[in-house]
Amino acid sequence: MVTPDRLAVLFNTYHAPLVRFLTRRLGDRDEAEEIAQETFVRALKQETIASERSWLFAVASNLVRDEARRGAREQKRHELIRAREETESSVEPEPTTMEREEDRALARQAIEMLGERDRDALLMREEGLGYEEIAEALGLSLASVGTTLSRARRRLMEAYESLQQERSAERT
Repeated sequence: MVTPDRLAVLFNTYHAPLVRFLTRRLGDRDEAEEIAQETFVRALKQETIASERSWLFAVASNLVRDEARRGAREQKRHELIRAREETESSVEPEPTTMEREEDRALARQAIEMLGERDRDALLMREEGLGYEEIAEALGLSLASVGTTLSRARRRLMEAYESLQQERSAERT
């Protein structure tokens, strides 16, 4: 093990050059001092050091590399946390009971804006009636039921979106 006396000699000989090297490498004197200190603590724990100067600089370089990896992992972890928080905060809150009621009222209004045949066709389909049953109930040909339903859905969406825009304009 390196004796405290030998460590004092190593420190007095290599501390200043090691800190200069680390400061140039890191651009931060305080961080360079910390890594140099850790380097000498590790030297104290070593049984023997063959080439003292190269060993100290190699250990210091490895500590810099380890610190950079740790910093990169921590930064990545912070980015993931930040991304998760942004995702969670961007999730829209559940609509309130009042908002759900307003949406239902808009949907009812939009349905009422449809022509009678379109409205009945959509509501029958919603109740589970097949094309044949809808055709018979409304006096349509079987081939026209699909077209009628498609047109009715499009008109319903247009009416609903129009009502939503009106409601938004009233609130602003």
